[in-house]
Amino acid sequence: MIPLYPLKFSPILKQKIWGGEKLGKLLHKNSKSPNVGESWEISDVEGDTSVVVNGKLQQTSLKELLQKYKGQLVGEKNYRRFGDKFPLLIKFIDAKQDLSIQLHPNDELAAKRHNSFGKTEMWYVMQADKDSNLIVGFNQKVTGETYLEHLEKKTLPKILNFDKVKEGDTYFIEVGRIHAIGAGVLLAEIQQTSDITYRVYDWDRVDDQGNERELHNDLAIDAIDFDMPDNFRVDYGKTVNQPNEMVSCPYFTTNYLELSESIQKENTEDSFIIYMCVDGQCEIDTDGDSISLKKGETVLIPASITAFQIESEYAKLLEVYV
Repeated sequence: MIPLYPLKFSPILKQKIWGGEKLGKLLHKNSKSPNVGESWEISDVEGDTSVVVNGKLQQTSLKELLQKYKGQLVGEKNYRRFGDKFPLLIKFIDAKQDLSIQLHPNDELAAKRHNSFGKTEMWYVMQADKDSNLIVGFNQKVTGETYLEHLEKKTLPKILNFDKVKEGDTYFIEVGRIHAIGAGVLLAEIQQTSDITYRVYDWDRVDDQGNERELHNDLAIDAIDFDMPDNFRVDYGKTVNQPNEMVSCPYFTTNYLELSESIQKENTEDSFIIYMCVDGQCEIDTDGDSISLKKGETVLIPASITAFQIESEYAKLLEVYV
């Protein structure tokens, strides 16, 4: 069996009605399309499984890796918990226009309705045009009745919370929370493996055929949590050359890691580690294998690799594990 090593995957690019050109121009994704909204960096979503692009396991799918390597790839505790299903979906997202107002169901609803995980997620803003916003939660106390009144009158934006954002701003989006990425924002997204989204308002726009996109208001009303506190903004440290915890939840832990020199890393988590490079570049060295990582790239370090070195003069990384 081929020994595991740091794995890169071929990005899965998704055209969206709201997508732009930043994924190609700023993150060097191989696309000349004017409306690419998402780059799925690591995915085990049915029909969109990532495929390795480097080393001796090139052309092997993530699903095949899991079935063959099991706990060596994801960690023994993760394999016992998730089996042959990779637990995270890793993306870069470019919103040239506002995304729809939406939310995601919790694990219980998602399993019952869609045979899927829920969709807890987090955002790290990589770049934002002037006056760009994220929409997260409500700007006042809202009941189900108030919400439905605004939905019917198409005045939902009046009760939504708009936050102006800049590079480095980070948000934790729990299931049941209304949200949307605003026009002009480029971000990294870490989430449970799920593509279940309930769209509740789409700014009355139509596609090039004149059709409105499907809304899911009947499903959404049971999934919205109207009592969530406004705790979605993430404060985190930025001490250089060591991990700074951003989000830790039952589904993933994400650290901010800014480097100005080489560091030694030990994996003591019994988990894979994913690095998303959000600025700069670095080299990751593991027992005879070396891989470069630059802005807009993602790498998966298998759980079987317990020690490695990251060499860099300047890099900003998101470090993710379960």
